Amino acid sequence: MRAVAASTDPVRLSFLTALLADAGIESVLFDTHASFIEGSVGAIPRRLAVADDDFARACRILHEAGEC
Repeated sequence: MRAVAASTDPVRLSFLTALLADAGIESVLFDTHASFIEGSVGAIPRRLAVADDDFARACRILHEAGEC
């Protein structure tokens, strides 16, 4: 798995996840628990990752949407 984005904004991460899902790309959100542990002050960005095989296409989709 490779990260395609990192953010402390849950709305942006939800949007990016939806963009990828619409393209048939499954994504996983990492660091969610670490973010909760630190008190949700936004100091630890959450990473959105995709399978290695989907990485190039996911980056292209996010770039076309102005998100990379």
